Amino acid sequence: MAESLKQAIKKFLRPQVDAVGFAPVSRFDDAPEKHHPARVCKDAKTVIVIGIPVPQGMLRSPDYNLYGVHRTYHSAYTKLDHIALSLSNFIEAKGKYLAMPIPSYAPMVFHQFEPWGVMSLKHAAVKAGLGRFGRSGQMYHPKYGSLLRLAAVVTSAPIPGDKLLPDELPCPPNCKACIKVCPAKAFDENGKFNKMTCLAYSVKHAIYPLALNTEEGRKKIERVINTAGHNYWIDCDECVKVCPLNKNNVYKNSTGMDINI
Repeated sequence: MAESLKQAIKKFLRPQVDAVGFAPVSRFDDAPEKHHPARVCKDAKTVIVIGIPVPQGMLRSPDYNLYGVHRTYHSAYTKLDHIALSLSNFIEAKGKYLAMPIPSYAPMVFHQFEPWGVMSLKHAAVKAGLGRFGRSGQMYHPKYGSLLRLAAVVTSAPIPGDKLLPDELPCPPNCKACIKVCPAKAFDENGKFNKMTCLAYSVKHAIYPLALNTEEGRKKIERVINTAGHNYWIDCDECVKVCPLNKNNVYKNSTGMDINI
């Protein structure tokens, strides 16, 4: 039954997404307690991660790169949310199981002023066998690099998990292209990535300065971002453009063999 449901889900998703992976909830033992799959869906058993890539063409655009980033990212987020909703209904229509879609972007949960997803989609993708983390802190898929946008569904249906990729860095040896090019200086001297430094530099929105310029407004940051903050402008994609994994469309494991999903 579990394997037949998995195949039915893959058939349902095949014309809609470019990547799908399955992870049993047992792989999330190290997840923050408030962002564990069990806090998302009652009797959670499986996390299904889906992905759609954004095109390389927008990275290479001579004059309209950031316009392309803005539209492709947000179009992918919307499409993924619709697919996750449809998949949740598809699973529940099978009978006794519950399913809960995980937003591709917003709404987010704020810890002080730091935005967190309901669940970390990057970590979920790694646990579902879709990629590995690189030096930049991004998740790299074997074919699409970091160009894959993600969403997920948590379900009470027990579904066999997919094989994890080898536990090794996908980046070329000694490559520090993302660290060197970062205009925000979001990497410290040890190469550790600081998310908040990156976000402060790269994410722009006309509403933020107006709605968050008072103490009272900042107390409501979660409401402001989750209701007025959609379609924010992305003012930097230098790490994505310079990364060789986004140019070659493939990374190799330690044996030199291509990793395909």
